[in-house]
Amino acid sequence: MPSTTHALKEWAVAVNALEAGKTIMLLRKGGIREVGARFQVRYERALLYPTYEHQKPYLLKPEYAGQVTPVASGWHPQTVRIGSWAEISNVFCVSEASVVDRLLPYHIWNERLASDRFNWKPRQPLYVLLLRVYRLPQPQMVSYSQEYGGCKSWIELLQSIPLEGSLPVLDESQYEQRVEEIREIVTQSPEFSNS
Repeated sequence: MPSTTHALKEWAVAVNALEAGKTIMLLRKGGIREVGARFQVRYERALLYPTYEHQKPYLLKPEYAGQVTPVASGWHPQTVRIGSWAEISNVFCVSEASVVDRLLPYHIWNERLASDRFNWKPRQPLYVLLLRVYRLPQPQMVSYSQEYGGCKSWIELLQSIPLEGSLPVLDESQYEQRVEEIREIVTQSPEFSNS
């Protein structure tokens, strides 16, 4: 995979935390415009595309809340910095609130957001994605396009971004240790499902 146009949209504060090795986890139920009205993992590897519009400091842990400047609805930068890509190594479906509570130390959001995501569309599970993140050798600036907007998880960039020379944020042993800690929490649930 020398280059790609596939991108996963996520709050900029979360992308920054992934790139810094502070977390390996994203929580998803899916955007309003998702195919079939639910989240799906469309690609095993994707660029991380930072978004700004829906970031809310009050939904983040205190150490991350100060990194967010709220913006008006519909606002987007003219150019977007793409500094990383990720392999989605694990996808867990969580159907129990107690599991969501035990995962709190492993992501950047506070109890309110985790609970809100879990309770939204209650018949659907919460998807827990574990990402092995790689920094691009040089961040790439891409011009914003209307096609990138809206409440959807996946987009196709109009330009391909080369991945060669990327370096992992965490070494393999560090990454696998975190994966095992999270897997242990998730698999203790009697309703465990590994998507």
